[in-house]
Amino acid sequence: MRVSRYVTFVAGVSILISLLGAAPLLAKDGKLKLHVTPKQAYVYIDGVPQGWGSGPYKAAPGEHTVAVYNYGYKSYTSKFTAEDGKTTALEVKLDPVAGSVSGPWGRIQIEGPSKAAVLLNEKTPDFFVGHVDEFNNDIIWKQELLVPPGTHHVTVLGTGDGKELYSGDVSVTENQRVIINLGKEAKTRTTKWDRGKKLSSVPRFKAGIASATVAVAKPTAQLSSSAAQIACGGAAQLKWSSTEAPRVEIGGVGAVAASGEQSVQPKQNTAYKLTAAGPGGTATADTSVNVSSDIQGTLTVEPAEIRYHKVGDKVEEQGSSTLSWSAPGADTATLDPFGSVSPTGTRTIQATPEKTSAGPIDETVTYTLHSSNGCGGSDTRTATLHIVGSVEVMEAAAVQALEVKLSLNSIYFPTNLPTVADPKGGLVPSQQQRLQELVTNFKQYLVAKPDAHLTLQAYADKRGSAAFNKALSERRADVVRGFLIEQGIAESSIETKAFGNEQNLDAAAVKQLTEQNPNLTPEDRKRVEKQLPAFLLANNRRVDIVLSTTGQKSLQYFPYNSDDLKVLLGAPKKAKAPAAKK
Repeated sequence: MRVSRYVTFVAGVSILISLLGAAPLLAKDGKLKLHVTPKQAYVYIDGVPQGWGSGPYKAAPGEHTVAVYNYGYKSYTSKFTAEDGKTTALEVKLDPVAGSVSGPWGRIQIEGPSKAAVLLNEKTPDFFVGHVDEFNNDIIWKQELLVPPGTHHVTVLGTGDGKELYSGDVSVTENQRVIINLGKEAKTRTTKWDRGKKLSSVPRFKAGIASATVAVAKPTAQLSSSAAQIACGGAAQLKWSSTEAPRVEIGGVGAVAASGEQSVQPKQNTAYKLTAAGPGGTATADTSVNVSSDIQGTLTVEPAEIRYHKVGDKVEEQGSSTLSWSAPGADTATLDPFGSVSPTGTRTIQATPEKTSAGPIDETVTYTLHSSNGCGGSDTRTATLHIVGSVEVMEAAAVQALEVKLSLNSIYFPTNLPTVADPKGGLVPSQQQRLQELVTNFKQYLVAKPDAHLTLQAYADKRGSAAFNKALSERRADVVRGFLIEQGIAESSIETKAFGNEQNLDAAAVKQLTEQNPNLTPEDRKRVEKQLPAFLLANNRRVDIVLSTTGQKSLQYFPYNSDDLKVLLGAPKKAKAPAAKK
């Protein structure tokens, strides 16, 4: 079967159309319809020179940066978005820079592509001075670039791509014209320029129908410091100003605004240099800040002598002193023997001698302050502390003698005392006297055994309920405890226990204690035996005292010979107590 050529063609076209339909359409450039004032203003898009004046400028779809320059005017920069096949309108009016520029002058004439951008001394757009068509005529209508005498680096960039058409240093002298011809090989020649002698003050930019004059100003720079010399760690305030310079920087600081102030803290003598660079050249200014690395430290101990006195394990006297130091201008400091400290401070120190054995103390402690700073300065100061006093060791025999003295009688109370209404009652004079002896001996004992303490074990006789007797014995322990504290025994050195009528002594125990009591005669013991029920009760109204270091308990000898025996005994009127032993 034959297929016609027409059918084959149609099938091929269908396939091609289907393939093209699957591919995206080519994007079209957007346009920026720009109107600029002055009309000679030059346009950059994304940092690439495009040409001068108003008109449409193409840009691929997307965001772009447009910048407009004209020497003698403030530049303009903005973002715009180019859309596929669409036109974006933008009007830019540059503000002129007031004032005129004074000579002397030299002139640069450039022959080449008329729209090419001309930049002096640097290649960024901030150093743009005009385009070639403004600087290429010297017949009737003047188109000239006036520059301060000196060496200038000239850069000429092509439009649309920013290609470098020329770059080189040009030496321009007063009242002379340098002609740069941008042919296949760039050539430069210099001629006289007598017109320069007639020029004094010239506007930065002036343009006519077929004429243009761009007079480039020479930058200025001023720099000063608030202080010519500072201490290490101190600060000085730099202050500067510049004109006609789009790039300003200070050595050691970096890029800065055209004018401003900034605090600096150099660590060594530093010379700061301000460089202000512009199309008209470079201006510099200098200032110096000297840094003192000296540290005048001080270290004192007040008072310079303190006392230390120790008896046994107890420190009776331990004086203190204040260590003060200062190191102005220092960053770091160490104080021996303590380690790192702040450059200024105080510290309380106590007398702590190295000597621990018995004998006199006469020691000197030396403190040393080392300080330094990041500027290379250092300083060392010393101070001494004199410690005097003595260490006394209590002999074992003296300790044992005190332990014997602490083996006093237990403390006894009258019937039912103290009461809830009178919680401090019941401690009769004879028992207070015994407690006073205990206080005196225990204070001496604490010098040798500072950790010793007393345990007060309180009892009541069998009469009354268990709860009543428990509370009664607690009050008796509290009365004795309160008396000891009032006499100077530390509260932490006393412990109390209340047993009520538990663990009461029986008649046999009382008889045995009576036999052992060295203060009674045989006749006295017989009388006790006759009145045993009363004495049995009285022997159980007591507070025993236990010494923690030895575990020894006070002697349970009832005070038969005390003046307040009748009060303690609480016996019936017919009962007779043993005669007091003289």
